[in-house]
Amino acid sequence: MSFILYLPVSIYKYKRLIASLAKREMATQYVGSLLGIVWAFIHPLVMILVFWFIFSVGFRVKPMNDVPFVVWLTAGMAPWFYFSEIVIGSTSVILSNSNLVKKMIFPTEILPVVKILASLISHVFFLLILFILMICQQLSISLYFFQAAYYLFCLWILALALSLLSSALNVFVRDVGHLVAVVMQVGFWGTPIFWDINIMPDWVQFLLKLNPVYYFVQGYRDSFIYFVPFWDHPWQTMYFWVVTTCILCFGMYMFYRLKPQFADVL
Repeated sequence: MSFILYLPVSIYKYKRLIASLAKREMATQYVGSLLGIVWAFIHPLVMILVFWFIFSVGFRVKPMNDVPFVVWLTAGMAPWFYFSEIVIGSTSVILSNSNLVKKMIFPTEILPVVKILASLISHVFFLLILFILMICQQLSISLYFFQAAYYLFCLWILALALSLLSSALNVFVRDVGHLVAVVMQVGFWGTPIFWDINIMPDWVQFLLKLNPVYYFVQGYRDSFIYFVPFWDHPWQTMYFWVVTTCILCFGMYMFYRLKPQFADVL
């Protein structure tokens, strides 16, 4: 059972190295570009405008429970795209850092954590756009906004669990990277981001809520729009943490067992 403490100990021990690598990755993302970090604001803004135009203007989607569709849409897109960026990016993180991995003293297990921190900047800009939209639409500001920090933590843990598993397996089976991309595409349309889950029959809603990603996507909307505390749905909270803990333990176990062979395969 030593693999359970393996990751937390490494994160604490190499916290300064994690911060340094995350800063370096954030800097390299925009090096050489004229606008630099401004692109981290432009990308989500353009994405939101495109989807808003398609669904609100093209399909004439009505406001969701008296909430402007663009705000409702952005609140759901923000956690999904951050989660997707972490998982897809972390899948190839060991291969892309093979020069570091081949150094036996390098703590490979921190690389998914580095990806989580490096991707945070785009999520911050996503939330900034959400706040601007809410102000423009004259929506209420509430202390429930701080509850989003809890759902952000939920996102981190699930993303870390999947990233550990996919990054370790991708070293040995390169098809894993393609599989993860396909699964994330299916998950994008299968998660209630652009459509309201309440339009589905009860049995379909039950199946969709088995997806742990639904928990924090809806949680963001509960925090920024509906002002619903997370303890109002205890069974769903318990389900999320049971499933996520199982995935995390399995991911840490697989990474722990496969890590000694990374350098040989690379």
